[in-house]
Amino acid sequence: MEKLRAYWLEFFETEHNEISWWKRKKDLCKKRGVEIVRINGEGSIYERMIQRSGETVHYLLHITFLMKQKDHFYMEENVNAYQFRLVEGEIVDNHMIGLPYEKVEKEKIVPETIRNGKIERFSYDRLAAVQYAERWWNSYNPAYRKFDVDCTNYVSQCLRAGGAPMRGAPNRNQGWWYQNNNWSYSWSVAHSLRWYLDGSTQGLKGIAVDSASDLSPGDIICYDFEGDGRWDHNTIVVSRDNNGMPLVNAHTDNSRHRYWSYEDSTAYTPNIKYKFFRIGE
Repeated sequence: MEKLRAYWLEFFETEHNEISWWKRKKDLCKKRGVEIVRINGEGSIYERMIQRSGETVHYLLHITFLMKQKDHFYMEENVNAYQFRLVEGEIVDNHMIGLPYEKVEKEKIVPETIRNGKIERFSYDRLAAVQYAERWWNSYNPAYRKFDVDCTNYVSQCLRAGGAPMRGAPNRNQGWWYQNNNWSYSWSVAHSLRWYLDGSTQGLKGIAVDSASDLSPGDIICYDFEGDGRWDHNTIVVSRDNNGMPLVNAHTDNSRHRYWSYEDSTAYTPNIKYKFFRIGE
């Protein structure tokens, strides 16, 4: 762990090229008028594989950034899975692993929206949704299944905690629901939830707005990283920075109070598209 600590200390002190997430994060902070005051990191090894040529180590890295924006301080946290090889006592090829965001065939996951019947209204408890998002941002509620790609499942749980009514069971192509270890596509798949929020006319529905600045805590942001029409990721707004812009929580990768634009994400591309939804109106 001492070698790993030394590796990351050098990483944060070294200038990187334009594709490095760390350089993009610093550039984003500069654009926002944010100073990174302090960085804390904690690593935990969860798998070691001994091989003839060395050892492969998998670990989780929990990074906490203390941010200062004018006179306002806040903490941003991220947890990512990494892998490195230990060859003759030296760390080689340290890199992020796993499937950070959803890559699915959109033809299989667009739900049918029920458009007839009485429109159901509900009072959305934004505070309850945000409290749930804060409680479970880096852990998993045992009342629900944990998915390898968990971002939409997490956001759905937050919406449910805010009082959003479920409907459509047991048809997985309809409505938005979780029941008896079964669920709709819109509950668990980023692309499907994005279109469900846009098309639903009763119960849980989203009102599309033009800008992230129009969102409040409890609202939802959807991400199409490649700009190819497949929506890969969802987050929930939990706070605002000193400029009034959203800070979000997410699973896969687990993040807390992250700036909404994800310009420092390894999945970010210049073609990224966003969809902003107000909930409960």
